Amino acid sequence: MTLLARAGLLLAATVTAILATAAPALAHGADAPNGTDYRVTVTDAGRPDLRVRIIEAGARLELTNTGDTPVEVIGYSGEPYLRIGPDGVHENSRSPATYLNRTIAGDTALPAEADPAAEPRWRRVDGGTTARWHDQRALWRETTPPAQVRAAPEREHRVRDWVIPLRDADGPLEIRGALDWVPPPDAYTWWVVTVVGALAVGALGVLPATSGPGRRALVALGGLLVVGGAAAIALALGRTLDAGAEGLGGVLAGLLTGPVWTLLTGLGAIAAGARAMTGGHTSTDGGGAASASRSHADFLVALAGVCLALFAGVTNIAGFARAVLPVPWPPTIARVLVVLVLVAGAGALAAALLRLHAAARHAAGATAATR
Repeated sequence: MTLLARAGLLLAATVTAILATAAPALAHGADAPNGTDYRVTVTDAGRPDLRVRIIEAGARLELTNTGDTPVEVIGYSGEPYLRIGPDGVHENSRSPATYLNRTIAGDTALPAEADPAAEPRWRRVDGGTTARWHDQRALWRETTPPAQVRAAPEREHRVRDWVIPLRDADGPLEIRGALDWVPPPDAYTWWVVTVVGALAVGALGVLPATSGPGRRALVALGGLLVVGGAAAIALALGRTLDAGAEGLGGVLAGLLTGPVWTLLTGLGAIAAGARAMTGGHTSTDGGGAASASRSHADFLVALAGVCLALFAGVTNIAGFARAVLPVPWPPTIARVLVVLVLVAGAGALAAALLRLHAAARHAAGATAATR
């Protein structure tokens, strides 16, 4: 079987694996959105020793209690929902909010024990002093935008101010914040840049692999994969930080339990890119060993390119059309990173397939000439 045929089979297997795992990935994405047009902000945390952050592009609130006394988060019916303090995080198993807040859609079926009027039944769910939860009071859960947004979608709008009640030993407190509509970017511009860039990179594949320009093209493809892989790792890191990870241990754990495919494809692209750069520099003649080395390098470039484009690029393209993204830096930076990933991945794939096709034709011609 030729290298081109093996590349086709491997690429088909990759796509099949992606389709087979699409449902779980989308299910996770629905809980931690890839982007939104609603910006959630906190304006008042209630008391000085409470730290409240918005994480996962506004999908969750994070409350850290650094004080010596616990604080309770009040549920939707006025019942105690969470208790956060020095002795850990506890949830009231009789609070409907305990179950409704498990998903961003709030569609979890309530068990028989859920009764906001019943005496709280606390269970410890974490030994730390930080709790993270979806809260319907800070989210826009309708399928259509508010009336003022529909009337002028090109402008930013204050949708509402929200309040989440708390309680401590001294009495009631409140977390206050705002929910705003932010106009989405022009996705067309980002797609044009991506497509033009990928076509330009793919055009490198028409250069004869055995020529000097062809060998330099392989080095260039390798370098581009390294850049695209680094961009993918940055996207994975950004998403992990936006999910609330702190410290080296927390970040590493978040990477391995969150955007792990983006991380792995980024690392793989860097490794494949380094191999391609080495192959382009060392293949200085047209002999059989050099030709085989280039073909194997092209195969690695094709494999790394398709994985990078699909696992790290396509999974993040929502950022082209959403205003608020799950990263701790400006959304434009995230969009540039996605462009780099897609251009590097799709462009390297196209160029490598062209080079493999040319190598297969050359091999077939050489075989026919010897008969």
